[in-house]
Amino acid sequence: MNVILELAENTDAAQVAEMSRRVIEYGLPWTWTAPRVARHIRHSESVVLVARAEGCLIGFAIMIFGNDRAHLNLLAVEPRYQGRGVGQALVRWLEESAAVAGTFVIHVEVRARNERARQFYSRLGYAEKGRACFYYGGIEDAIRVTRDLRVFRHHQ
Repeated sequence: MNVILELAENTDAAQVAEMSRRVIEYGLPWTWTAPRVARHIRHSESVVLVARAEGCLIGFAIMIFGNDRAHLNLLAVEPRYQGRGVGQALVRWLEESAAVAGTFVIHVEVRARNERARQFYSRLGYAEKGRACFYYGGIEDAIRVTRDLRVFRHHQ
């Protein structure tokens, strides 16, 4: 499978938003709508990265960059493409961009009940740093995970 990673364009906003609703925000109020995604595509401190295979959008990641830390807002891969390295490729691309920009700490929130996502981030070197009660729409807790890119990880 040939996967291409590239910066999202405004025309990708609706697809990214729909994938967020189906893959990430299921069972929660839908907050990552097409206009919100489009704002992040245009925002100078945000990166919306998409993964395409055979011309189809199969995954995306949205990260906001600050001076000393970055926040990975969303990461999704279409279910039929999960487990093939697409999510890891998206995260590693964003990590490299952060390091080049001099931003070395990345934060992410993960649904507390999403064991698969928690294991995914753990494999990539992210450590659980706390819990945010009712973080997702007042319905579900989040686990906060962090990675310091300056710390060497054996399993990279």
